[in-house]
Amino acid sequence: MSPTRIAYGEDPSQWGDLYRPAPGSDPGSTPDGAPSKGVVVVVHGGFWKAEYDASLGAPLALSLAENGWTALNLEYRRVGSGDGGGGGYPATFDDVAAGIDLLADVEELTDAERAIVVTLGHSAGGHLAVWAAARGRFERWSPVRVPVTAAVSQAGVLDLTAGLADANAAPNVRALMGGDAEADPAAYDAADPARHLPLGVPVRCVHGNADTIVPLRQSRDYVAAATAVGDDATLTEVDGDHFIVIDPATEAWERTLELLESLRA
Repeated sequence: MSPTRIAYGEDPSQWGDLYRPAPGSDPGSTPDGAPSKGVVVVVHGGFWKAEYDASLGAPLALSLAENGWTALNLEYRRVGSGDGGGGGYPATFDDVAAGIDLLADVEELTDAERAIVVTLGHSAGGHLAVWAAARGRFERWSPVRVPVTAAVSQAGVLDLTAGLADANAAPNVRALMGGDAEADPAAYDAADPARHLPLGVPVRCVHGNADTIVPLRQSRDYVAAATAVGDDATLTEVDGDHFIVIDPATEAWERTLELLESLRA
């Protein structure tokens, strides 16, 4: 299954690969493979660093298409120089917002498909996936052309401020944001999903119980705070490390596919 690459800007990192369901991939699809169950925007992780790219999300996008979804594997500018660089706040956020809104211009997508747009991201991508659901609250990223109807965070960094107290996350959060929260509180207000509660759309967190890179408490604390203010948020703990959730051959991924199905109801 070969994706179609679509650019949403002039930078070499401003593109998305669109995967459409193969014929017969889902009992509900038409013989030519469309319409799909909806759209999943895959946002890769890598602590927002330039050296990690959208190849991390490609296996997930392929699996999603094989299971009847349209998938957009989204690339964006990351932190650093050279290939893939030029990101950080706010450029990385600009790209994710523009990449999702790109779906409004994809002619083969039906209105019914655009009615279900789920962002799915791993690690730093989990942060961006949940952030994207709130982007329309901020003048810089509004008006929103394609609303996010739900978000799935795979071991996501959902509280940037808490991340500043974590040895693994802290230097990467500072690099993304250009400093600590005290230096630019308005930027953190705009960028930190934990500050956007209540979000108003469902969030599903999937996190390995042996994760030593992004602690499980990032997901636990987010879900606890979200449900306390009335949001629809759940945590699915799975056996494994930080990367188990992005291996399509694992039970963790099967459970993620089940969560996506439930978000269609």
